[in-house]
Amino acid sequence: MNEASSCSCAATAFLLTPLNQIEHIFLGTRLPKLHTMTRRLLHGAFLLLLAAAHCSATLVNDEVKRTVDLSTHLAKITVDITLSNHARYDVQSFILTVDPELYPHMAYMGASVPGDDEDDGQLEISETKISSLTGVFFKVTLPYSLVVGNKIKVKVEMTFSHVLEPFPSDITQAERQLVVFQGNHYFYSPYPTQIQTTRVRLASKTVESYTKLGNPAKTDETIEYGPYHDIPQFSQDTMRIHFENNTPFLAISSITRTIELSHWGNIAVEETIDVRHTGAVLKGPFSRYDYQRQSDSGISSVKSFKTILPASAQDVYYRDEIGNISTSHLQILDDSVEVEIRPRFPLFGGWKTHYIIGYNLPSYEYLYTLGDQYALKMRLIDHIYDDQVIDSMTVKIILPEGAKNIQMETPYKINRLPNELHYTYLDTFGRPVLVATKDNLVEQHIQDVVVHYNFNKILMLQEPLLVVAAFYILLFTVIIYVRMDFAITKDPAAEVRMKVASITEQVLTLVNKRLGLYRHMDEVVNRYKQSRDTGALNGGRKTLEADHRALTNEISALQARLRTEGSDLAEKVGELQKLDGQVKELVCRASQEAERLVAGKVKKEAYIENDKSLASRRQELIGRIDSLLDAL
Repeated sequence: MNEASSCSCAATAFLLTPLNQIEHIFLGTRLPKLHTMTRRLLHGAFLLLLAAAHCSATLVNDEVKRTVDLSTHLAKITVDITLSNHARYDVQSFILTVDPELYPHMAYMGASVPGDDEDDGQLEISETKISSLTGVFFKVTLPYSLVVGNKIKVKVEMTFSHVLEPFPSDITQAERQLVVFQGNHYFYSPYPTQIQTTRVRLASKTVESYTKLGNPAKTDETIEYGPYHDIPQFSQDTMRIHFENNTPFLAISSITRTIELSHWGNIAVEETIDVRHTGAVLKGPFSRYDYQRQSDSGISSVKSFKTILPASAQDVYYRDEIGNISTSHLQILDDSVEVEIRPRFPLFGGWKTHYIIGYNLPSYEYLYTLGDQYALKMRLIDHIYDDQVIDSMTVKIILPEGAKNIQMETPYKINRLPNELHYTYLDTFGRPVLVATKDNLVEQHIQDVVVHYNFNKILMLQEPLLVVAAFYILLFTVIIYVRMDFAITKDPAAEVRMKVASITEQVLTLVNKRLGLYRHMDEVVNRYKQSRDTGALNGGRKTLEADHRALTNEISALQARLRTEGSDLAEKVGELQKLDGQVKELVCRASQEAERLVAGKVKKEAYIENDKSLASRRQELIGRIDSLLDAL
């Protein structure tokens, strides 16, 4: 350990040594005439050697327990590392790297320190570069300084997508699916490893072949490799396993997730999804009969999968290009809403489907406010199916019109595109839309995103005021339209018809008023028969005469106007006048008969008989008057 520490200190001191001093140390003298490029090449070579010495001398993997889970279509690698500090100084971080063959498929990397009583503490991981080495390196910050001579246990989790290759690549409906995984027997690390074991979990007991470095032990669905001792840094040895795996090989080719926020209490979420089966391609025809009759027919195909939505999701809909798919089911649980997505046909290798799923959420569960400051906190992506893989994702967050000072906080790095504008009902200058993309996502990426923005609450009145203004303008336009004459030339006949119609309306009103006078006179006569008040009877007669004369004169004047306009309605009005004269005469006779009855000049039986006769004739005349009024 002392030699390693001395080497580390010497390496560190050397990295800080100027170029001229390096020449003096290694070549014994300074070379002022040495070509500049040659000097730089020498310096780079020295740095490369010392960087390797520095890594090996500072930290050592005392023990590595690696688990490679191949039970699904993903490769999930979990590494338990006992890291030891062999330097003369405390360290605050260490370096992780990934096999160059697997790195293009890496979807997720996480590190944590297992705790005794609490949950594992997640460590911060950031990509870094080592100038003297090629490859991709990640810096993991420890929760505390690792003191010289001490050890720390770290758990590293990595998930890789599209690393299991179907072999053969084409199978029939009756065949089972075989896949090949190709990785590394050793834990690829910039630090030397003293002892390492590897456990591989498979999806089935059927294994066609596997590499046998160090005489591995196979039991059922597990292969145990190791222990391996004294492994140098960056060690590589190909691990190849050919085995049966009929789990769903589903991948989401693309997904567009739209989140539309409304300050009126609703958040609308809609996802447009393209799913494909990435397993062995179906060779030959598809038999629906065999598929339903035999349980193992098309065993690697996918009939359905479950999507988990938030517990408050409501108004859920699921449709494809044809329309709603009613064969799917929705189940409301205590903490979530499960939707069984069942495509119109089972998905075999190489097959794909396209569908849309959407739902509404109450905004009070996800929107936080303080004055004019707002924060929207919700998932960047939902749980679409178990062990999901998303090749390409686009998220669009539509904020209310008038939102300003928009900022977006994400739990991991995403690609932000320029903001867009979205127009919907009653929008004037458009709603801001945040657009972000990311590739190669798995379940670990189901995390919350926070969007901060400012919004003036007075703008919430904009839409109601626009509705009121629209109705006001509409009604005002209708009023103007019906009251204005937009004809280019005047129509004399139309004007005459309008005048005649106006005069006729006035005649009808006056006739009805005159008939009302007769009904009023009937009431005066009835009261007279009870009270025998001759003065009241005479007063009623005078009122009748005066009002009747005035109404009759007005009707005669209107009759003259109709005659002037050349309308044939003037004759009908004249006939009305004649019939009305007869009705008035009968009303007067009825009052006279009542007066004779009260005076005792006529018997009651004779009065009743005469009154019925007068009423009958009067009703007949009024009927003829009504017929003429209907004809006007």
